[in-house]
Amino acid sequence: MQKRAVVSVVGKDQVGIISKVTTVLADNQMNILDISQTILQDFFTMIMLVDVTDLSNLEELEKEFQPVEKELGLKVSIQLEDIFQAMHRV
Repeated sequence: MQKRAVVSVVGKDQVGIISKVTTVLADNQMNILDISQTILQDFFTMIMLVDVTDLSNLEELEKEFQPVEKELGLKVSIQLEDIFQAMHRV
């Protein structure tokens, strides 16, 4: 059964955000199932739905995003889809 997670990225718009974030995912053999991105004034925002079926530890993936966050001044969050939906249910 496929297990999915929501990855959100927010920060000041600059060159290389998509490249560095998706490189972390590719290095972990994760497939991007859906992606949406926009720039709101000077802020870059992106939400991705990724396949985490083969991932054993979501916390390890979060640690791999830390250097990207620090280098580019971003906030990268990752949550299992079920938790994300429960938190955002109206």
